[in-house]
Amino acid sequence: MRRVTLLLASLLLSVTATAAGIEAPGPQGPLRGTWVDAGSKSPVVLMIPGSGPTDRDSNNPLGVKAASFRLLAEGLAAKGVSSVRIDKRGMFGSASAIPDPNAVTIDDYVTDSAAWVTSIRKQTGAACVWLLGHSEGGLVAVASAGKVPDLCGLILISAPGRPLEKAVMEQLRANPAFAPYLAAAEKGIETLKAGKRVDPVDVPAPLMPLFAPQVQGFLISLYAQDPAALLAKVNKPVLIIHGDQDIQVSVADAEALKAASPKATLMLIPGMTHALKTVSGSDRAANIATYTDPNLPLTAGLVEAVADFVTAKQ
Repeated sequence: MRRVTLLLASLLLSVTATAAGIEAPGPQGPLRGTWVDAGSKSPVVLMIPGSGPTDRDSNNPLGVKAASFRLLAEGLAAKGVSSVRIDKRGMFGSASAIPDPNAVTIDDYVTDSAAWVTSIRKQTGAACVWLLGHSEGGLVAVASAGKVPDLCGLILISAPGRPLEKAVMEQLRANPAFAPYLAAAEKGIETLKAGKRVDPVDVPAPLMPLFAPQVQGFLISLYAQDPAALLAKVNKPVLIIHGDQDIQVSVADAEALKAASPKATLMLIPGMTHALKTVSGSDRAANIATYTDPNLPLTAGLVEAVADFVTAKQ
């Protein structure tokens, strides 16, 4: 019976929504994404992916296969909400936008958000576009709010609410394997915050992924951001969604965002992980397993929360 129900839901989606490629201008080549059209005059959500080599579906070659954005787009379409999910400049479908995907800054991603909003409005006729950012994408969304015109508002899912270096150090301290390297990590982060590059000679091998020379320019721009301070300046509708089983970004981050934007709507979802899937209990291995299963559904209530918010504000 469950398979029949899923099949019927899939057929219904194919009737009520269509998916197609969509482009926006990039620096040297097009930015590309997937447009899911839920119908004329439907709200439109632009989905900004998280950190690293994360694609438009929220997967990456480092082992994340949860397909969270694809599932979210499909779920929103069934609720009458259109979406565009994108590949970041220099990556995947947007590979021709720049030669080196590591040669980016947060401001570059803000520029791309503006290009996407303009293109989406031109191609759909939408009066405004919602920015939905997951994880680091939430920071990009907040940074875009004061610089990108024609935004309906923000949806921040599992987004940082404190300067990113604090979240990084929190994750390192939570892992006993990094205990011998905490002082080196703190020194390296302070160097980047000062706008200077870290000499690889001073970086212990286990920390090298955090201080790889090719990404230090991006990290300098990243660590210069204060999400809560940026959000405090936003006067658009804001929805903050966070799972209480997120092991990458804490509930304290969501609370910091809410404190910075008292008019924002905060929704804490029990059992939801950073992959936007449900886990029972606090077992770390079970939590991480939710990152690798595209067949595991999104946590109940997530799609409805986003769809209800954007529809009510339309």
